[in-house]
Amino acid sequence: MKLSMSIAKQIVQKSAMLSLGALMLGACSNAPNSPGYEFMPDMYRTPGLKYYNSQVIHGDTVFSAMSEVNGTIARGKMPAIPPGMDYEKAGLMLKNPIPFSDSVVKEGEILFGKFCVHCHGETGKGDGKVASKLPGPPPAYDGGALKNLPAGKIFYSITNGKGMMGAHASQLSPEERWKLVYFVQKLQGPKVAPDSTKTAMNGGKEEKKEENKNIK
Repeated sequence: MKLSMSIAKQIVQKSAMLSLGALMLGACSNAPNSPGYEFMPDMYRTPGLKYYNSQVIHGDTVFSAMSEVNGTIARGKMPAIPPGMDYEKAGLMLKNPIPFSDSVVKEGEILFGKFCVHCHGETGKGDGKVASKLPGPPPAYDGGALKNLPAGKIFYSITNGKGMMGAHASQLSPEERWKLVYFVQKLQGPKVAPDSTKTAMNGGKEEKKEENKNIK
C-alpha cells in the first residue's frame, strides 16, 4: 500500500514538472521582438481611461471618475479662490495660509526673480527691463494704492491677472503664489494709515485708478 502511494506521488510530481516545462517552452518564441505568451495581459497593459468618462472592458462598465455634485467641492480639492469670489471680496476674505518665516520670504523672492522682476523690477518700483516697452509701467509696490494692498488682492491678481498682467495660475501653484505674496508685502514696506481727508475729497478715484494698472 505504501509502495503504491509513493509511486502515485512520484507520477503526480513528474506530470506537474512536465506540464510546467511544456508551458514554459510554449511561452517562448523565435521572434526576437516577441514578449512571448502573456499570462496576465492586464498586468502589462493597463487600459487607458479618459477623465469623466466610462468605458466597457470585458463586459464591465468602468467609470474613470465621478464629477462632483453641483455646489460641492471634492475632498482635498479646495480651490485657491472659492467660486464667485471677486477682487474686492478676495481683499477682505483671503488670508495667507502659509506661516510666515524668513525662509518662506526667501522662496518668494526667488519666485519673484523668475516671474515678476522683468516687469516690476528688482525692488518692485515698476522699472523692470520689460516695463519700458509697455504702454504704462507697473505702479510701485511701496507707493500709492499698492502700498496698502491686502494679501488677498495680491493673490487674486497673481492668480487671475489684472490689467496688462496675465494670469499666473498655470505657472505657479497656490503655495508658490502665497509665498510670492509674502515677498511682495516685503517690497511694500510698512503699512501706512490712509489720508482720510484726501480720500474724501477725491472719492477714492485716484486709488482706484492706480489699482487698475498692471499690478501683481
